[in-house]
Amino acid sequence: MAGRQSILIVDDHALFREGLKAIISRNPAYEVVGEAGRGDEALQLAAALRPKLVLVDISLPDQTGIELTRQLRKRLPQTRVMMVTMHSKVDYIVKAFQAGATGFVTKESAAERLLQAIEFVLRGEYFMDSAMSQKVVQKLAGLNVAPRSTRDPDYESLTVREQEILALLAEGQSLRTIGERLFISPKTVENHRTSIMRKLGVHSSFELIRYAAKVGIIDIDRWKE
Repeated sequence: MAGRQSILIVDDHALFREGLKAIISRNPAYEVVGEAGRGDEALQLAAALRPKLVLVDISLPDQTGIELTRQLRKRLPQTRVMMVTMHSKVDYIVKAFQAGATGFVTKESAAERLLQAIEFVLRGEYFMDSAMSQKVVQKLAGLNVAPRSTRDPDYESLTVREQEILALLAEGQSLRTIGERLFISPKTVENHRTSIMRKLGVHSSFELIRYAAKVGIIDIDRWKE
């Protein structure tokens, strides 16, 4: 089909990339011209293919999707970037838009919102799939937003993937459920949990939840309900 809008997918999980391609294929106006599992590979493909849009995950093996977005926008200013990720924290969303992204969709709602988001972004509009949109806009505008709990150096020592898994563990999600949501095996989730607990110096699920509440990852009162 002539005039199809070209899209590059960047995500380190092949299964999820296949899912995105299946969704995108529903609209004949769009065409997936390439896919990558790493940031460096994505930069090479983007330079060669010059897609209209790049879909980027925050968690990548060699760099964050936010840093990749910054590089893509610098090298290919005509190419738009949209985040498709598990992360929905205000800080991640704000940093993504500051880096040059013009769309943000969570993976859990991609099946319902992806095509709508692509349409918005490709016609030059912003799209944000988040119930926290008001807080995000306030923070981007530099308005007064209630401060979040201070996070200590131990939390900052975690990788983006470990931070992601910590939040899900603190919500009480099982290893299998987390694996299904992140498209990784339960064994891989278990390995990440072991690493998280070692870095944080905790020794039980209860201590992990208490730590997550202390640094503001979860609302402990909501969790009790």
